[in-house]
Amino acid sequence: MVSLRPLSRFRLVLVLAVALPLTGCLFRTRRVEPTASTATLRQATQADLIRAIDQAADQIKTLNATVDIDTDVGGAKKGKVTEYQQIRGYILVRKPAMLRMIGLVPVVRNRAFDMVSDGETFRLSVPVKNRYYMGRNDVIEPAARNPLENLRPQHIFDALLLRAIDPANEIAVLQAGSETVRDPKNRKLVEQADYEIVVLSRNANAWALARRVIFSRTDLRPHRQIVYDKAGNVATDARYEAYKDFDGVQFPSQIIVTRPQEEYAITLAVVKLKINENLTNDQFELPVPPGVQVVRLDAPHPTVEASDGKAHKDSQPQ
Repeated sequence: MVSLRPLSRFRLVLVLAVALPLTGCLFRTRRVEPTASTATLRQATQADLIRAIDQAADQIKTLNATVDIDTDVGGAKKGKVTEYQQIRGYILVRKPAMLRMIGLVPVVRNRAFDMVSDGETFRLSVPVKNRYYMGRNDVIEPAARNPLENLRPQHIFDALLLRAIDPANEIAVLQAGSETVRDPKNRKLVEQADYEIVVLSRNANAWALARRVIFSRTDLRPHRQIVYDKAGNVATDARYEAYKDFDGVQFPSQIIVTRPQEEYAITLAVVKLKINENLTNDQFELPVPPGVQVVRLDAPHPTVEASDGKAHKDSQPQ
């Protein structure tokens, strides 16, 4: 058996190191497209972002908005998506929890719906169905046949406005994340770093995930807010786009509210917006019209009664 001397072994390794790249048989080179955004990203600390949330919450007391409303219903559970015709609407908001939202029938501009909430209970009038719904904001029994029957004013309220961090009952931490965006130069889909403020809330003696506020690093503004239910599932996913100056306040002119569990999405395109004007109590009143059917949704099985007070069971209100 012939053994190589140390010098011979060194020469063999040197020859292989020089020769192999020239053969091109054992490897190949391929181009890798850039996957990171080329946008200029801004820096912020956890304290900066929490302060931005608190300031955004503090500077808005009331909203009076004219909006165009687009609605999609359906998804994987239903196996289809239905897009409804765009309608004109009006939204009134007064903190701490008052909201009124009116939708108009296209062309004739009669009221398609009118709903109000005080943060705990809601009332919804649907003149085209001669129905008046009332109950608590939390959905007790989701209506599988018509997801829009699960719409509550509180869902819109939570999506429209950021709530300040409550240091007594909440913990906010910073998490570095990323999102898929279109590159500003080549318009291709790329990954772009973002900042995420994760908010935990105290629930009895335990802490639970409450919401996540996602900041774009191109402008350090909130571009998304995810609200979770008590089980940790996504309840509301709100996206904020096209910020504009309204009465000296930067506010998104397009808000997309998605409720994945009920499978519906509402897009609000702001046409006009007045911020912090005086709104009175009577603007949030919605009395029961005469001659309508009143649907009470507080019970596990909704009941319907005429406005004269006579009640009967109706397990599938329309």
